[in-house]
Amino acid sequence: MRILWVKVGGLWPLTAGGRLRSFHLLSELSQRHRVTVLTTHGLGDDPQGLVSALPQCERVVSIPHAASKLGSAHFAATLVRSWLSPFPVDFWRWQVPALSQLVTSTIDAGGMDLCVADFLVSTPNVPLPGPVPTVLFAHNVEHMIWKRLSQVDRPVWERVGLGVEWRKVRRWEARVSAQTHLTLAVSDVDRAVLAELAGGARVRAIPTGVDPVYFAPNGKSEAPAELVFTGSMDWYPNEDAMVHFIDATLPAIRREIPEARLTIVGRNPTDRLRAAAAAAGVRVTGTVHDVRPYVSTAAVYVVPLRIGGGTRLKIFEALAMGKAVVSTRVGAEGLPLEPEVHFLLADEPAQFARAVVSLLRDPGRRKALALAGRRLIEERFSWAQVAREFEAHCLEVVPTTTQQQNQREGSARPCA
Repeated sequence: MRILWVKVGGLWPLTAGGRLRSFHLLSELSQRHRVTVLTTHGLGDDPQGLVSALPQCERVVSIPHAASKLGSAHFAATLVRSWLSPFPVDFWRWQVPALSQLVTSTIDAGGMDLCVADFLVSTPNVPLPGPVPTVLFAHNVEHMIWKRLSQVDRPVWERVGLGVEWRKVRRWEARVSAQTHLTLAVSDVDRAVLAELAGGARVRAIPTGVDPVYFAPNGKSEAPAELVFTGSMDWYPNEDAMVHFIDATLPAIRREIPEARLTIVGRNPTDRLRAAAAAAGVRVTGTVHDVRPYVSTAAVYVVPLRIGGGTRLKIFEALAMGKAVVSTRVGAEGLPLEPEVHFLLADEPAQFARAVVSLLRDPGRRKALALAGRRLIEERFSWAQVAREFEAHCLEVVPTTTQQQNQREGSARPCA
């Protein structure tokens, strides 16, 4: 296949779960198909590094674009524009005219068999419906993230505004899923939600993957009371999770195990998080080039998410490294994991604290969870296997569309 892959928000360096998923699939697909990548980059991104990291792609083009940030004058103007339209604010934040023109001209030049819109926010830059089959690669059910944002503790006026926003996102998500030839979700849970949302749309699921060679146990000794969390700390669900954990869960853990320590690893930690961490004696690393040293020395990997969608690559990475994991239901949502076998499930702060304490006090239980998690990753969830499933679903729409086009052309020819 000749694949046109469109993504906004950057791809390199690999500092977020969505980038990791997209990059590894592109790397695998480009070994068997002719792939063109059109994307954007912001401050701190490395477009030339992306070109070097994807040498087998036919073409990689990145356009500079910095989406307006919450609190900025530009964001306020974008928000007002959103209020005056049926589209949510992210639709306007991620419209990139230069990218849209490049996508259109590339498709109009002919030869493309498939266009992949990577994340819902990329779709304002892709013609829908278009002249070639289009796949929406839905890393999340986006409206569920906005809906959950509206349900956590926040001022009434914010909840009202977010209530309007998540409903707009839901309509946009349904519209795009109906207009594309295929929507690929990252879990069966997401697939079911999107299929119901856009009745009649073709929705399939692929699993989340991980590199079991890169993320592997390294033999380093665990610090017996060390907890760790990894993730982009400028993504609100991660920030919310860790601030809430520090306030509501960590004190209960330390009442039982006073020496318990927490390290938060991830880029761009907010001032709110840094303040909460400093007050509680929690280490915040900021951006690191490699999360593995921090994960390897931890006794327990915590995922106390209250908001989110899609699936969390961080859990698979921790399992691949042989770590015992404690997660909320939202954190583990969509992953084919069995509680008490692959991880411990806990939602409320007191329950979460008890689960963490039980593991810190029981090395044998930690080891059993670690072995089961690592075995699951090795058997089922390498990126090569995930890419094969992605490829197979894409092939469902390409031959069908081509055959229909050939039939229309045949029927249009005059009889001899």
